[in-house]
Amino acid sequence: MPEREVIVGDGLAWLREHPLGPGHALVASLPDSSEFPGMSLQDWSSWFSSTVAECCRALDPQGVAIFYQTDTKPDGLWIDKGHLVHRGADEAGHACLWHKIVCRVAPGLRTFGRPAYGHLQCFSAARRIPNSMASPDVIEGLGVMTWSRAMPSSAAEAACSFLHRLETITTVVDPFCGRGTILAVANHHGLDAIGIDISKKRVKKARALRYAQLLELAEP
Repeated sequence: MPEREVIVGDGLAWLREHPLGPGHALVASLPDSSEFPGMSLQDWSSWFSSTVAECCRALDPQGVAIFYQTDTKPDGLWIDKGHLVHRGADEAGHACLWHKIVCRVAPGLRTFGRPAYGHLQCFSAARRIPNSMASPDVIEGLGVMTWSRAMPSSAAEAACSFLHRLETITTVVDPFCGRGTILAVANHHGLDAIGIDISKKRVKKARALRYAQLLELAEP
């Protein structure tokens, strides 16, 4: 049975103390600027990209980093998190293996505070993938979200399905795991999972979350 470890703590501090081997992949959704009320948008943008870079540097060169992010539009300004992720990965010397779009609503519908799609992006320093591993670049729908800031289950499924196909990846690490969607999906795909979150309440939920619960939430 795949194992799961969920830790209360600072995810970046944990990464600094636990270098990740070639069998590890990092899958994460970084905190939005709204979670840093005392920080300017410019300072948050710098923090965001530097955090992406630090996450990438924590990996073995053959490791893989996958990020899910949704853009925001505060005060009429479009914050392109896909660009911020790319900026951080470039800083760490990682190349983009693929960039998928996750539809948040059906095409043709208007949205306001957040755009109608999210970014799912994959990077690695040295690993490359053949064209035979291509998968859809547009993912229809979010699937299940366990809370408003969760990684959607559709993105988690796409990420873990890809990692399982790589065969050499055995463990998924999420340094901002929240309520643990990616951990439950990773276990379902036969991968061990390690999650870190600063909130004790979220860690408790992440330890308890099972894939079957996601299926139940998805039922009409």
